[in-house]
Amino acid sequence: MNTNGQFFSVGIFILSISPIELSAARNSADLQPPQVRQLSVTNAEKLWQRRPPPPVPADMPSPFSPVDFDKPDPSDFPATGALAGPAEVKRITTGPGVQRYAPSGDREVLDKLAAQISPTGVIMLRGAPRLVISNRPFEVGTRFTATYNNQDYELELVAIDRTTFTLRYRSEEVIRPIKPVR
Repeated sequence: MNTNGQFFSVGIFILSISPIELSAARNSADLQPPQVRQLSVTNAEKLWQRRPPPPVPADMPSPFSPVDFDKPDPSDFPATGALAGPAEVKRITTGPGVQRYAPSGDREVLDKLAAQISPTGVIMLRGAPRLVISNRPFEVGTRFTATYNNQDYELELVAIDRTTFTLRYRSEEVIRPIKPVR
């Protein structure tokens, strides 16, 4: 019995070694021959070299700083007194040659005013949320005045959520995000 056990253990040893020897015989070198490596290096150097762009004409305008970028789009405002979409745009003259465009409706007024209001967060005071604007807390139902183009508008704070607040101007409402200051 002892000889059978020895043959068995020698057989297991031989079987366990043979896959290692076979896989070692199939492996090849990881490095390519020098000629193949030099070809790869030459191709990489060609790709790495940067050619200067062709010269740009001096009279070509810059796409990053257009000349009339600050001016309003003429297609948004009528050249004559015709209607521009659903409502007429009102022109306000503030001085010699200076014209501003008044918002055409309550919704546009509210959008312009809401864009100017930037709250810094929400606090809970006596169980009610308060919207913090310029380090002052405002509660739901507060009416305050906002100015746009030297004209005052009365807004109402309708709702305060954890991440949004709702403003009302006449019959229009808008929901805006609260972006806390860090």
